[in-house]
Amino acid sequence: MQVSSVDFNMGTDPVLQRGETTTSIGRIKPELYKQKSVDSDGQQEDVKTCGKLNFTLRYDYENELLAVTIVKALDLPAKDFTGTSDPYVKIYLLPDRKKKFQTRVHRKTLNPVFDETFQFPVAYDQLSNRKLHFSVYDFDRFSRHDMIGEVILDNLFEVSDLSREANVWKDIHCATTESIDLGEIMFSLCYLPTAGRMTLTVIKCRNLKAMDITGASDPYVKVSLMCEGRRLKKRKTTTKKNTLNPVYNEAIIFDIPPENVDQVSLSIAVMDYDRVGHNEVIGVCRTGIDAEGLGRDHWNEMLAYPRKPITHWHPLVELPGRATSFDSQGSCSSPKPPLTP
Repeated sequence: MQVSSVDFNMGTDPVLQRGETTTSIGRIKPELYKQKSVDSDGQQEDVKTCGKLNFTLRYDYENELLAVTIVKALDLPAKDFTGTSDPYVKIYLLPDRKKKFQTRVHRKTLNPVFDETFQFPVAYDQLSNRKLHFSVYDFDRFSRHDMIGEVILDNLFEVSDLSREANVWKDIHCATTESIDLGEIMFSLCYLPTAGRMTLTVIKCRNLKAMDITGASDPYVKVSLMCEGRRLKKRKTTTKKNTLNPVYNEAIIFDIPPENVDQVSLSIAVMDYDRVGHNEVIGVCRTGIDAEGLGRDHWNEMLAYPRKPITHWHPLVELPGRATSFDSQGSCSSPKPPLTP
């Protein structure tokens, strides 16, 4: 059997049409797509550090507020030609990313003293399920701000019960491609087992990384159907001009037989359209059985509640390697045209 004969039929439409039907024209043969994982034998390197962050934690029981004071940072790396940096800190109480705080920018220093307090409304019994995420940035007036590193406090009770102020020092882990804040995408997944149809609806994005000189982007979303590391189909939404918070509400439909659901995944890439040069990747995420974290949980929830759209926000991460245009990436052989009824 040739690779070109293995395919899922897929279409896209801004609005799902009533009475719409699709025809499955093939069945996946995973053995045709098996390939050795490049990363399977690699060992994780030690995390590099780039300074220390000092902060305090205290819980206000009366008002149900977590008070976080960012005190100072020490020994930050130099990001400017002058041998200094212009650091500031962003802070989230994960998994909530809607509420974000940011310190003032401190000019030309590697040892900034912030002394700024931020308050997160959160019930005490929810603290064990929350994580503090600090991102240290270098401000740049003329281009995208560089992320210096991050601190993640997985256990808020690591130091004390927070009834009294706890003073904390943490190493700042140097920024990686996975840790850079690129924005988020919201999409829903819905699976109809009887029809063997899965619908991914791209709803909207927020806080995307600016890619243009104007401080905005021209984003569109590309969705690829993957099997054993190979791309079977790719499709994209319309392009939204000059925005970092695009709204799409566009549905993409895949025919996936029930026996193949555990063999496929979806790769979602938010792209910046460029009329002159290559379209650039803003950020990516993945959903499917072989995805990690929220990507896997979203897929499992879709399967657990058939015929019901399941919606989640997903953080975007950087694509390893160079960004390429939508049409320049390699893919499986061109599929045969669908059979007419």
